[in-house]
Amino acid sequence: MNMHAQPQRTLAETALIDAFGERLSLLPGDGAVMLKRDDAIEAIKHGLPTRRVESWHYTDLRRLLTSVPGFEADAIAKVLEPVLDGSAVLPVMNGVSNTKVPEIEGVTVQRLSEKLTDGSVAPGLDPYGSDDAIGALNTAFVADGYFVDIAEGTQLEKPIELQNLQAGGQVHVRLLTRVGAGAKAAIVERQTGEGGDALVSSVSQLVVGDGAEVTWLIVQEQPDTATHLAQFKAHIGKDAKLTLFIMNAGGKLVRQEVVVRTTGEGADVKLRGINLLAGDTHTDTTMVLDHAVPHTASTEVIRNVVTGKARGVFQGRINVHQYAQKTNAKMACNTLLLSDDGEFSTKPELEIFADDVVCGHGATVTEINHNHLFYLMARGIEEKTARGLLVKAFVAEVIEELDDEALVDALEARLDGWFLTHG
Repeated sequence: MNMHAQPQRTLAETALIDAFGERLSLLPGDGAVMLKRDDAIEAIKHGLPTRRVESWHYTDLRRLLTSVPGFEADAIAKVLEPVLDGSAVLPVMNGVSNTKVPEIEGVTVQRLSEKLTDGSVAPGLDPYGSDDAIGALNTAFVADGYFVDIAEGTQLEKPIELQNLQAGGQVHVRLLTRVGAGAKAAIVERQTGEGGDALVSSVSQLVVGDGAEVTWLIVQEQPDTATHLAQFKAHIGKDAKLTLFIMNAGGKLVRQEVVVRTTGEGADVKLRGINLLAGDTHTDTTMVLDHAVPHTASTEVIRNVVTGKARGVFQGRINVHQYAQKTNAKMACNTLLLSDDGEFSTKPELEIFADDVVCGHGATVTEINHNHLFYLMARGIEEKTARGLLVKAFVAEVIEELDDEALVDALEARLDGWFLTHG
């Protein structure tokens, strides 16, 4: 009989298992929630994913997550001014939501700790697959966040900004949003902090009702000492539209997962992403988009800028189910390498089981075009400035696809800030 010994646990795995035992009595949840937590920690006990797991091939979490900080109960995070002036801010400060929430017409807000306590969120804690390490980590430790319910037909004039703010240590947050039929809303998900060593897990779940329109922006600007593990999961109803924009501009070790499923005919999904990578960092954006019904569309465009010794990953998979005829899906990933020491790995995939579809994907990796650089320098622009203009134009093209001019201006301001620091 062949015996397969369990590999010796790493320091990080041991620390997570020990932390769960220490914090279990402090975590909110009824019996159903606590069973989900037990299942989650069992998954962690089997080991963090390695490169042998296909979906984690380019991000060997078991090797890269070398240590895990403790929970810092005394750490204080400060609420930030919103990305877009006038937004209603819902902050989670070092894992704890605000007891006072702003009143927004047509919107109901609940603290997630309450919904964990009564068990109403238990079904949403299930993993989406056997390799859902981020979901398992978050389910095991999450204690707070928000549930935002936008009523049918509501037209929000200003965005809602969900702030996940860390001040060091471990932070585990879940943000749930339901958008009713015919509603229209813009949501900004802000992931940032000012602490030292930090481990952050964040799971966002979105349900878009029939005919609703949602613009969701993820702005991730963690300090270069933080590990940031995040998921965005969405179900898109009939004739609904989702525009998802992701800006990764920070973090030491980052994995942003996107899992979207079209559940109604006429659903339209647009994903636009920017990864700004510098220093000795590792950023992984992994996307799975399921076209599960006929007559749906999606476009995904990812732009990456890599400098220093940074390493980046984009994995994108589009699944077209057998029943999903008349699907129109396109995906592109374009990378600009500004350093000989930088790396970027791209793996676009299509799995098509329908025969009447229009689908395609592409990927490019390049350096700055020297002809374009020469053109600008020949007109009196110094080389550093010329390079900056070309790089910014490469990235800003994606931002400018957003319909809201105020959001475009706000994101371009953050883009300028990153180039000022790393350009």
